[in-house]
Formats: sequence, C-alpha cells, structure tokens
Amino acid sequence: MFDNSSQLFGAEIKKPRSISDTLSRFWQYFRTHKLALLVVVLLVLVSTGLQTAVPVLTGQAVDCYLVPDAVDSAESCFLTAEIPTTTAGRLAGLAVLSLAIAASYLLSALVSGLQFYNFAKTGYTVLHELRTDIFRHIHRLSLGYFSRNSAGDTMSRLTNDIDTIVQMIGFPLLSTVQSIFAVTFIIVAMLVTNVPYALLSLAILPVMVISVQWFSRQARKAFRVARQSIGDVNTDLQENIAAVREVQAFSREEENIEQFRSQNAANRDANVRAQVYSTALGPIVEALGYVNIAIIVALGGYALLNGGSLLGATVSAGTIVAFIQFSQSYQRPVQQIAVLWANIQSAIAGGERIFDFMDEVPDLEDKADARSMPEIAGRVTLENVWAEYLPGEPILKGVDISAEKGQTIAIVGPTGAGKTTIINLIPRFYDVTKGALKIDGIDVRDVTRESLREQIGIVLQDTFLFSDTVTNNIRYGRPAATDEEVVAAAQLARADTFIDRLPEGYETVLGERGSGLSQGQRQLIAIARVALMNPRILILDEATSSVDTRTEREIQTALDRLLAGRTSFVVAHRLSTIRNADQVLVLQAGRVIEQGTHDELLEQSGFYADLYNSQFRRVGDGE
Repeated sequence: MFDNSSQLFGAEIKKPRSISDTLSRFWQYFRTHKLALLVVVLLVLVSTGLQTAVPVLTGQAVDCYLVPDAVDSAESCFLTAEIPTTTAGRLAGLAVLSLAIAASYLLSALVSGLQFYNFAKTGYTVLHELRTDIFRHIHRLSLGYFSRNSAGDTMSRLTNDIDTIVQMIGFPLLSTVQSIFAVTFIIVAMLVTNVPYALLSLAILPVMVISVQWFSRQARKAFRVARQSIGDVNTDLQENIAAVREVQAFSREEENIEQFRSQNAANRDANVRAQVYSTALGPIVEALGYVNIAIIVALGGYALLNGGSLLGATVSAGTIVAFIQFSQSYQRPVQQIAVLWANIQSAIAGGERIFDFMDEVPDLEDKADARSMPEIAGRVTLENVWAEYLPGEPILKGVDISAEKGQTIAIVGPTGAGKTTIINLIPRFYDVTKGALKIDGIDVRDVTRESLREQIGIVLQDTFLFSDTVTNNIRYGRPAATDEEVVAAAQLARADTFIDRLPEGYETVLGERGSGLSQGQRQLIAIARVALMNPRILILDEATSSVDTRTEREIQTALDRLLAGRTSFVVAHRLSTIRNADQVLVLQAGRVIEQGTHDELLEQSGFYADLYNSQFRRVGDGE
C-alpha cells in the first residue's frame, strides 16, 4: 500500500526543522497577543482546577459520609469538623458535596467556553497575520524563484498548508494545552493525597508518554510527506487546467489522467500512513489506561485486605475511588493529547513548509541606502553586461548598448540569443552578473525597484488581464487615474471601439486572464494600460504580434504617438517595426554581433542580411 509514499520519503530534499524551531516561529506571531493569551491561561488554570477537584470531592463523599468507619478522624474531611454519626447528617453532607461537584462541572464548562472563544479569536487573528505575511513575501520574491518552482506548490502552501494550521488553531491546540495542565494538576493532587499509592499508580504513565512520542514522531514524518505530495497534486492540476487546449489538441487526456492518478495515489498513501500512526495512539492509550485502573484496584484492594496500609501510608475505600477517578481523569487528557496530536503534527508539518517558503531569500533586493529614481529622461546604457539565470551559464556575454533619449531600439536574433534577458534587466527583474546597466547615468542597482518600475511601461506577447472591470484593468498601473483619463488611454490604443460594444462597456467584468476577449483585444487593453502610465521608457515584446494587419496599423499609429519622446526597446518580429527603429541590435549567442539601422545592416551583407532574407523579408511581403 505504501510503495509510493515510501518513495516520497526517500525523495525529501530539505532536512526537516526541529519541532522547537517551528513552534518558536509560531510563537513570534502569538507573542504580540500576550495579554489575550494570559487571560486564556488563567481561564485554563481555573477550569483545570475545578475538574481536578471532582475526584477529591468524590473521595470525601466515600470516606466522610458513605464509609466513615474506615476513617479514624475527620482531619481529611475538610467540609466538616467531625464525621456525622446520624443518617440525616450524612445525607446533608452528601447533598453539599453533590452540589459542589455539580457546581464544579458547570463552572468548569462555562470557563472552558470562555477560554475557547478567547483563544479562537486570538488564533484566527494570528492566522490572518500569517496569511498576510505569506502574501507579502510572494511579492518580495524575484522572478527567478517562480521560474524554479511550480505555481501549484506555491498555491499549496497558501491553501493546504495553511488549512492544517486552521484545523489546529482553536479546539485542538487549546485542548492539548488544557490536557497538559490537567495531567499536571492530577499528578500533584495524587501525590498530595497519598505519595506511595500515587507513585505506584503512575507507573504506567511513562509508557503512555513514550508511546505518544514515538507514534507522533512517525505521524509527523508521514504528514510532512503528505504536505509535499499534495503540492505535487496541485501542480499537476494547475498545469492541466492551464494547458487544457494543448492536452485536447494532442489527445493526451488518458496519459495525463494516469499521471494524475499516480500523483493522487502517492498523496493517498502518505495520508493513510499518517492516519495509521496518529489514530493508533488513541486505542493504545485507552488500553494502557485500563491497565492502570487494574493496577490501582489491585494495589488498593491488597492494602485494604492488609489493614489499609500501603508502604506505610493509609489507603481507604475513598482513596481507591478517588484514585480510580484520578486515573480516568488523566487518562482522558493523555488520550485527548494522543488524538489531537495528529492535527498538531500535521500543522507542524505544514508550518515547516510555510516557514521554509518564508525563509526563501529574494534573488535581488534594494540596497540599504537605495534612493528613489529621479524622473527619467531616457538614456539607457549597458556597459559590458554579463547575465545568467543559472550559475556558470551566461546568457549575455559582454553586451554594450547605448540608447539615447527618444530612440527606438529593435532587438532581433535567433531563439536563445538573449533578447528577453535584455528587456528583463532594464526594469531589474534580474540583476547583471558583471558590468552595469545605467539609466541617465544611474546604476539601476542604486535605486529602489518601485521608483524605477513605475517609470517603465511593459507590454508583452502573453498579456495578463485580471478578473475585474475593463476600467480597473486599464487603471492597474495608475490607480489614481480618472475615468476620463482611462477613456483617453483606451482611445489612444484604439481599444475604445470594441470596449463600447461590451455588455457593460468599461464596467464589464472580464473573465480569468481576460477570457471572453480575443488575443488582439487583450493586447489593446494592455497597451491602453501602459499608455495611461505615461512611462519614460517602453518595453515591447512585439506588442502587436497577436493582432491582424488592420488592427496592427491602428495600434502602430497609436504607438508612434506614444513612443514620441520616449526611449523604447522592442523585441521585433515584424519588418515594419525594424524599419522604423533608430537602432537595430542583432544578437547571437548572448553577444551583439551587429548594430545599426535597417538599411545600414543590409548594406553590410552580414548575419542580419541573411536573417532578413530568410525571415523578415517574407514577413514584410505579407505585411
């Protein structure tokens, strides 16, 4: 049954955190709510004390009112100065003790309700803060992290791993804490009542503790694997949903279903393994509890049959009854700890993955003394720039580029030449490995990323639109823009015509990633979004490549006005873009091998001329 999960155990990469490390990270969130926690602890102490008093009161009822002949004096009967000799006196005493026991249960229930409410409120406040910190950390991470890790696994940490913590916060965690207090109080009460009898009665407790520790350790390992495997399941789901068109186009449904079945089976086996270890705790502790009661009865009976003495201490019938209740009382919390410990182990495993994620260091961060980027004029230079995504595998190799204010730079070259890498370096999505990229003479590493990027507009081939209104999608880069400015930007991008035909016009809510619109319409909205930003530098990854020729002419007209006075870098696939560029950069294997205008490069009869004759000329004929 556990073949797949066994493989997963062997596939763990990171060494798991210690429990104390994970719990200390949780405590960093709880410590800001110390006052609320102090109230909870006080309520727990009161509730536990009331529950512990019940066995003591029951023992009093036996020794002082039911079998008073077995007690030499009334010293152990704290509710009466002397043991009553009449039936009426005994009944009255029993009535008082019965009311005291009932009051203890009722007051304990009331206090328990208050403590659970206060702790749940504190716990969910902490959960809110943790979720917010995780979401904030997602936006701190560099693009490199998301290229190395699947979106499904990241989503799993935000959903499934957080869900395990949700299941812990509230009843499970507080019940565990209360159970620990209860066991402590009961042990103290037993020792106060009769030390020798207590020590003999508690002989089974270490076996319970060792059992809980061993099984919980195994459960934690299994839950850790379960958390990892559900991340793999989510990754598979996310990829298949995003690629449903490709799956159906290549008739890969059955193969993908089989792959998902395998991933799902691995998750099933890991969870079964975890549940086997966690659920085995309850019956084991329960069985040990019955053994413990048998020991108490046997020792107490032996003492009564031998004059009521056990290792020099007096044992009465009331003592035996009280100790049986003590045993049942600490057996319940130990069993409760064993059962709830499964949730806690699962939460700890989830917490490990969450804190591992939050400990991910961004590939690039602002310097401590980074300043705001002043208003950009538009001169961009790359000075002997080397760049790499993987250590030791450079993508750019000593690139030198100089773009003056207002120039349009077309970047051409074969796949893998480094075109996209250049446009990723300008807004500092990645840092150069060697050399420097400067804007208006300022190294982009010396300014804050926010102040840099808010002056750079980007339109990529793969346009992303949010599930929001058209207005808010256009306004995304400039939230304070007025409705009139939004409409003007849409008109500039030639997007107003089709927007007006939408059911709710500019207030139409788009589907996920802009579903319901054509690729060309999504591209027009993306161009309007950038136009509204009014950036000083534009980056276009052939922004018009997904529209028809007529629409492209309209967009090109709008872009000509938008590009005026701005520096722009265009990864070009269309001849019209290249012809209009002030400079054409020809990249091959990470180096600029040719540079000049379209006509100048054709006259050189080099690599660009060959590229033009084999690719761009056909595209130009089509245009």
